[in-house]
Amino acid sequence: MKIAVLGTGAGARCHTTRLTELGHHITVGTRDPAATLARTEPDMMGTPPYRDFHTAHPGIPLHTFAGAAQSAEVVINGIDGAHAVTALTALPRAALAGKTLIDYTVPYVYQQPDQVERPWPTPWGVMPRLDPVDTNSLAEQIQRALPEAKVVKAFVTQEQETVTHPEQIAGGDHTMLIAGDHADAKQQATDLLTGYGWHDVIDLGPLAAARGMEMYAHLHTALGLALGTRFGVKIIR
Repeated sequence: MKIAVLGTGAGARCHTTRLTELGHHITVGTRDPAATLARTEPDMMGTPPYRDFHTAHPGIPLHTFAGAAQSAEVVINGIDGAHAVTALTALPRAALAGKTLIDYTVPYVYQQPDQVERPWPTPWGVMPRLDPVDTNSLAEQIQRALPEAKVVKAFVTQEQETVTHPEQIAGGDHTMLIAGDHADAKQQATDLLTGYGWHDVIDLGPLAAARGMEMYAHLHTALGLALGTRFGVKIIR
């Protein structure tokens, strides 16, 4: 399958390499390929510059967001949540029309006022807040902005290394959640998850369920800090 992975961060790289291993044809999209390859410093999360990854994987093409999406059958959105809607709506409508758009981003707001009323301190600073939250979600914003696309919220309840290699946690015996308004798109997302090795995928229903999935990011962070390791969540029926 032809799949576009939009984004060059650590999570996007997990999907890029795993999907390539599984035999899919992957194209990576970035805002400005020349600028991306020119960077020599790690990103804000400490991920090495993409040029190192590109050198190690010369067979994986790097294009603009539009160039990657136009030739793809399925698009995976790993663009930073604060910029995702703007970046996606800037693409030609035909690049995403009728296609499954899997969104795993969290709408974190990293730039906060100096005086946060009730800050959540973490080892790396104040925990970013979520926007939108409660009565909206980033996934729904993307769907409203791109009505001809088929948005599925998925992959967001785990670190992307765990999403692409579920067997690393309890031999894969844990649960992945998805949500969306298009049954065929959710099936495509489920098929990719099955390819990754997931055995328990729960469909939460319409895309409004993405609100809970995105808000779960704070609980996931709290658990990760408490446990000091990656983990999975299993839904017991």
